[in-house]
Amino acid sequence: MTISVIGIDIAKRVFQLHGVDHQGRIVLRKRLARATFLAEMAAHSPCLVGLEAGSGAHHWGRCLAELGHDVRLMPPQYVRPYVKGNKHDASDAEACCEAVQRPGMRFVPVKSEAQQATLMLHRVRDHFIRRRTGAVNALRGHLAEFGLVSASQRAGLNHLLMVVEESGSAVPGEVAELLGMITAEIRSYDRSIADLDRRLRAQCNEADVSRRLREVPGVGPVIATAMPVFLTAGGCFDRASSFAAWLGITPRQHSSGGKERTFGITKRGNTYLRRQLINGARAVVRIARGRKGGMWDWINKMLDRRHFNVVTVAVANKMARIMWSMITKGTDYKTA
Repeated sequence: MTISVIGIDIAKRVFQLHGVDHQGRIVLRKRLARATFLAEMAAHSPCLVGLEAGSGAHHWGRCLAELGHDVRLMPPQYVRPYVKGNKHDASDAEACCEAVQRPGMRFVPVKSEAQQATLMLHRVRDHFIRRRTGAVNALRGHLAEFGLVSASQRAGLNHLLMVVEESGSAVPGEVAELLGMITAEIRSYDRSIADLDRRLRAQCNEADVSRRLREVPGVGPVIATAMPVFLTAGGCFDRASSFAAWLGITPRQHSSGGKERTFGITKRGNTYLRRQLINGARAVVRIARGRKGGMWDWINKMLDRRHFNVVTVAVANKMARIMWSMITKGTDYKTA
């Protein structure tokens, strides 16, 4: 029995295998426990292995690659059409086995432990920012009930924090004690986020690719460290436009019969990276007026005829394409 392709449906404790030979005949259907999974895969000769890119997929992809298998991770939304009948573990494994053999299938590169560690740094930082935003909104809402409001942004928040933390504040003592818990939470998030920012800056200064990316207008330590993780040299994008489309910063199309229709951006792909690019592009567009030469002339010409947000997305698209070229070709940023 020679197995050429194995589809795997991974879960927390139970793994389902579906294998076929060179002629497409089913030769393996097996349900395994987590503890026996790698031993079972080691018993098979190296072959093509397909599984969905979900929780734990990169870990198992690395483990299977060490056993000699050719591992291909696939987006779950691209595997779903190959599920026959009702959805269960066996049909999911069969769908993975079928989808991985399609010539037009798109794959997700298996990330290394170092890349996942960098991603975790970004995700924890983003988690803290979201939690801090929720705490700030709660503080503003509670103080508004006592007629205390302030301006937006950090300056207004600092004023509210001082109102709560001062002993002679305008709020009752019991309320000040309760709101003090929220202010302590906000201060804690501030310290954690500042520490993670220091780590990102240090990591950016150590990596040659990240240092070169910092030369692109609008790119800071966050984008410079995140971009190489999502776009490794020689990755799965053959051109810059494909990478920009994956980020979801290209127009959404609904065309038929030769009639072209385009709408707003697709917002597909990685939400975190797209958001960071939009924020960086917005900072560039905001200071473009009065600057001349290179990209600034291009931005100012667009600002004369298009909305600010449209120009921001266009700049984010250009930033993504520039960084794709710098990473895949190993070049430096050159001003026009």
